[in-house]
This record gives sequence, C-alpha cells and structure tokens, in this order.
Amino acid sequence: MSVDWEPPVRVGTSVYEELRARILTGELSSGARLTVPAIAKQLNVSRSPVRDAVLQLVREGLAIEEFNRGATVFIPSRASLVSLYHAREALEGMAARLAAARTTPEAVSELSLILDEHEAIDPGDFARHIDLDARFHRRVRDLAGSPVLSRMLEEIQGQVIVAMRSTNLSGGVGRATAEHRAILEALVQQDPDAAERVARAHIVRLRRILEGPEQEAGDPPLPQASAG
Repeated sequence: MSVDWEPPVRVGTSVYEELRARILTGELSSGARLTVPAIAKQLNVSRSPVRDAVLQLVREGLAIEEFNRGATVFIPSRASLVSLYHAREALEGMAARLAAARTTPEAVSELSLILDEHEAIDPGDFARHIDLDARFHRRVRDLAGSPVLSRMLEEIQGQVIVAMRSTNLSGGVGRATAEHRAILEALVQQDPDAAERVARAHIVRLRRILEGPEQEAGDPPLPQASAG
C-alpha cells in the first residue's frame, strides 16, 4: 500500500482499513506485533495515522496493547469468545427480527445466492466458509437498517473471524448453512418472532461448542484464558 497525498483523516482511514483487512484475512495472525515504525515504513505513511489506526483496532478488540510491549493482534481465548457469543446471541436475534420486517425480494435473492455458494463449497475449505458466513450475517444486519446494531455486530464479528481463522473453529459447514436457511425462511415469511428465535438458536449452538467439550469434526480446542 502506497498512499499519495491525502487529507489526514483519509490517510488514517486507509491505514486502519488496510490493517483491519490484514487481520481478518489472517495475513496478520493472532499474536503478531503491530509495530508503528515498521508499519509506517511498509505503507509509506507517517507514524501518526498508523498509531491512530492501531488504537482504533485496540478499541475494537482486534488488538491488545501491553505496557512496554506495544500492540499485538489479539489471541482468542475460550472465555473471551463465550462472552462475545452471549452478546452476539442477543444482537443477531434483534438484527434478524428487524430484518424480517424489512425483507425485500432483492434481499432474499442476495441471501439465497450466498447460501447456494456456501452449500457448494468443500467442507474443509475454512477460508471460504468464514467469508460466506460473514457475508450472510452482514447482509441480514444491513437489512435490519440499524447503524448502531450493525456497528456493534461488525466489531464482534471481527473478533470471531480472527478466532475462526486461528483455530479452524467452524461450527460445521453443513449445520451452519442449514441454520442460515432457517433464518432466510423466517425472513421470507416476514415472521419477526421466528427470525429472532432461529437466529438466537444458531448462535447459542456455537456458544455451547465453546462452553463444553463438544467439538465439530476438524475443530481443535481453543486455548483456555489465563488466570487473572
């Protein structure tokens, strides 16, 4: 990334988006150091927008800042993800409820295409599974029409994506797409109660995988949170 002259705010946004994308794609993996001078040199920008971008990633929970060590990409723990999924259950449920009242034929078509593509992938293709899973949930929450809800869920989903990429925690492609089909059907029927119920159930199942010994095939256990 080489940034020609741009207003400071635009440069900062570009740097933030670049770093966030690298984290979500796994190019910057969990535990990777976010060294401001090195990143500034690599992106051909000053240190100030890099510092601001790293602080924004810390606020989002995608990075952790430690005294005298600087920032690193966050390393997911079982405890932190269980906490995220408790919040995600309520928020995804509300997003589906709101989306059910705003469903359009165009939105149904888009979601159907995402699901068709998702169902056709190799079950072992975790990268595609993660991308398509995120696209489905993002489209539902966009349909909900709540910027506040979308922003909260985008931050949560960012951390979830990092966890999925670093552990291959998938929740099972077949199970996930079947549950997405149930959410879509509730949206087609414009049934807010059903949409919220099936969306919550989808997230609850994933949370229970994290909480207990049950693991889907190919899903290694997450590291336990350290004491304190």
